[in-house]
Amino acid sequence: MAAFRDFNLKLLVIEKLMYEDETLTPVFRIADCLKAKGIDDPQDYAYANDLAHTVLAEARAHFEALDISPELLATVETLDLDGGLQVYQECSPVWDGEDDLYDVESLDDLDLLPNLRLITGVEDCGIGASFDTEVLAARGIAIA
Repeated sequence: MAAFRDFNLKLLVIEKLMYEDETLTPVFRIADCLKAKGIDDPQDYAYANDLAHTVLAEARAHFEALDISPELLATVETLDLDGGLQVYQECSPVWDGEDDLYDVESLDDLDLLPNLRLITGVEDCGIGASFDTEVLAARGIAIA
């Protein structure tokens, strides 16, 4: 199984495979995870525990441990940078997109995505600031 070094890049891949393509299953829902612990409202839980600007421990543990096969990774041709991604809501139910919580820090994991050809939202979204256009171009990855 592939080992991601950058958690936030892995989240972009999970968004594509789990929430968009629906090929990575089962789908993770933080509400279900917290409900099993007797917590009914993820948003109230996040606010009450001062977790508005953090990845909930339950979500981080799940997504860090999640194995994605090389075959499934090979299906990723596009990634979308957008502060409103479902995976971010599952990680941080009250995140407002006004900080660098989900900034990708490294492009080293691009080796895990042999067929990636397009990353959208790089120019419109602050979380794309670390996307070096020269590195992407050298790999044949366009940005929009």
